Amino acid sequence: MKLPDHPTILECTLRDGSYAVAFQFTEDDTRAIAGDLQNLGFTMIEVGHGMGLGASDLGRGIAAETDETYLRASAETVTEADWGMFCIPGIAELRHVDMAADHGMSFIRIGVNIEDRDDAIPFVEHARSRGLFVCTNFMKSYVASPEQFATAVAESEASGSQLVYLVDSAGGMLPEEVDRYIEEIRSRTDTAALGFHGHHNLGLGVANSLRAIEKGAIVVDGSLQGFGRSAGNAPTEQLVAALMRQGHNVGIDPIAVMDCGEQHIQPLITSRGLSSVDVVAGLAQFHSSYMPIIEKFATEYRIDPRHLIIAVCRHDKADAPEHLVRAEAERLAHEHIHGSWNPLYEHYVGGEQDS
Repeated sequence: MKLPDHPTILECTLRDGSYAVAFQFTEDDTRAIAGDLQNLGFTMIEVGHGMGLGASDLGRGIAAETDETYLRASAETVTEADWGMFCIPGIAELRHVDMAADHGMSFIRIGVNIEDRDDAIPFVEHARSRGLFVCTNFMKSYVASPEQFATAVAESEASGSQLVYLVDSAGGMLPEEVDRYIEEIRSRTDTAALGFHGHHNLGLGVANSLRAIEKGAIVVDGSLQGFGRSAGNAPTEQLVAALMRQGHNVGIDPIAVMDCGEQHIQPLITSRGLSSVDVVAGLAQFHSSYMPIIEKFATEYRIDPRHLIIAVCRHDKADAPEHLVRAEAERLAHEHIHGSWNPLYEHYVGGEQDS
């Protein structure tokens, strides 16, 4: 495959959306949804376990189907569009890349944290050797400074990645921050193809995607009804409409996309309204995968888990190590943080930020 020369939506309902159903999309779901997305005109469709190839094998959430079943169903259904799966080195192995290539998969997205980017190189090289189009997703991109991120992008491009993603895993980035990251990238390389993956914790997934496109990104991610982990992704329906308002010819009927989301995904949505934990995660730039340890110590120390999220992220947005979470929980319990305003918020309104 090759990238188009106009902004494109990578539709990731069947991959990122799988978090919202405990990875229980079935073979029939994959065929039905992927087939409809292809017929609607989406040219990049992602499928499979939310954590990618090999995740079920390691017990990282047991999917309804095996990787091979998802691969086979997609290969038989998606014949006019490009389709792919996610791959996290350490969860996936090179043999999984081979299996995907053997099934005719078009692209692979290799997910790594900035500090672990060297782990991606063998996967990039091997996937390229098997004829796959290779994307590198820098998970929790906001943990790195724009300068550090730009260096990682340049290195990734040099190692063979054909599309590099700025990833707002916590849904807390602001449009002006998207500006700074992409402007810094362009000061280092004007050839790297860029993508943006936005979550919707602060309601900015669509706005940030549009800003990324304005700054030169060629691919942005969306999922039907915004279905996905935590507060979900930029909703595909809104992305299509917003891109049309921005003057892009997306070649997709917006009403047909809305019908698709209402048919396949809306019946799966079990909650309505905003989750305050998701909004706080966006405020603090907290990755929702660490919620179990937050809940553990919030319960033990009888404190508000939202306060604990904010306190932990003042020190560490990349991780939530047990010693830190425990220490902050103990401190909050001792200080009896409560009320309509508390010192935690000063971190976001001009107070000194912890390093």
